[in-house]
Amino acid sequence: MNEKKVYRASTTAPVNIAVIKYWGKRDPRLNLPTNSSLSVTLSQSDLRTHTTASCSPSYSPPDTLLLNAEPQPLSDARSQACLTSLRALRSTLEFSDPSLPPLSTYPLRLSSTNNFPTAAGLASSAAGFAALVRSIADLYDLPHSPTELSLIARQGSGSACRSLLGGYVAWDQGVLVDGTDSKARVVAPRSHWPEMRALILVASAEKKGVSSTAGMQTTVQTSPMFQTRATQVVPKAMRDMETAIAEKDFPRFARITMRESNSFHATCLDTDPPIFYLNDVSRAAIKGVEAVNEKAGRIVAGYTFDAGPNCVVYYLEGDKDVVAGAFKTVLGGKEGWDGEQGRTTKAAEGVLEGIVVETLKDGVSRVILTSVGEGPISVEDHLIDEKGEVVV
Repeated sequence: MNEKKVYRASTTAPVNIAVIKYWGKRDPRLNLPTNSSLSVTLSQSDLRTHTTASCSPSYSPPDTLLLNAEPQPLSDARSQACLTSLRALRSTLEFSDPSLPPLSTYPLRLSSTNNFPTAAGLASSAAGFAALVRSIADLYDLPHSPTELSLIARQGSGSACRSLLGGYVAWDQGVLVDGTDSKARVVAPRSHWPEMRALILVASAEKKGVSSTAGMQTTVQTSPMFQTRATQVVPKAMRDMETAIAEKDFPRFARITMRESNSFHATCLDTDPPIFYLNDVSRAAIKGVEAVNEKAGRIVAGYTFDAGPNCVVYYLEGDKDVVAGAFKTVLGGKEGWDGEQGRTTKAAEGVLEGIVVETLKDGVSRVILTSVGEGPISVEDHLIDEKGEVVV
């Protein structure tokens, strides 16, 4: 055995933005949700985490992780759950085939980069844990499907299970105590409805005041609205949204998306003490979407907000000048319009007016134009070289 050989695998993984929100855990240790959820996987050309997993008999313990060149702990329970599960799967392969190198026994050296702000309501933990799980699964040459691996990614970050798949993805709540039925599945592939687009208005690139993990547990414990949302509101929204996607019915998709976002944030406000993820810029974005739909005389745009102030506006490619064009008129000077989608979008004058214009201009730092995308992609661009050194 080569005592110095470095084994490597690299993956990029996407951000997903939920249109039916995950909020609340029935088992915090296993990250089992109180309700099902559904998201759109976004294109990795615009939003992605790139991770290289490596191991070697020459590495000294413990396992290490660099995120954007900064050391990050791997000793937390969520990270350890993922690493332990992946090592167990590799160990099983090694036991059945003794000729395999004992990779499960070697320390891991991980390096990861995001091309978007971390922990600012842009689903960074979802992409991060999806990339971590997929890259290590590739390093270990595991034969397991993305849905099977989603059971592991879920333990790191609940929404990470959805980032292991592309297109339109559901995370089923499940009912089993051990969580083996709480996993991701494809509702429809990207190819089913490739015209879906998203405009993200970045209102803040700062870390959230209340993390998702802390916020949702406080909601579960204190919100009178929570049980109604989990047991009645969300199950109906899931059924209706799957129908809207199957039928490619955008007005229905947008109505459900906006109503669901409002329901989620109403539950946050119903928490004691109340959780404020939205701000004045967020509310101006909502008014902006309402103005776009009113001007068009039909529903051409739908807003949603995760646990942060950034607005995600869904629309179809055929309506990009009507939707993105209205915001380009106001925000054309901001970073983010230089890509193909931005350059080819024609500004639409006179749609957004008054305080909405002023608030968006002052409060939006940049825009991101993206579209529905695929799941994780294995790449040969390694962030750790063949000697085990981090590539700067």
